[in-house]
Amino acid sequence: MKLQVEGMTCGGCVKAVTNIIHELDEGAEVSVDLATGAVETNAKANAEDICEALDDGGFPASKAE
Repeated sequence: MKLQVEGMTCGGCVKAVTNIIHELDEGAEVSVDLATGAVETNAKANAEDICEALDDGGFPASKAE
């Protein structure tokens, strides 16, 4: 699934976003494009749950088209 994540400014943010997704599905593959805020993952959790967890972690997120 593709997500659009705001608020990422550095490698630490990328790691934080990746860790948040791994808390929901530790086996998920996560690819982050820091420049565009695009995140792709094959997590088994649904997009709403992932976006909510990212929002709670300080990274507003929405499912990308």
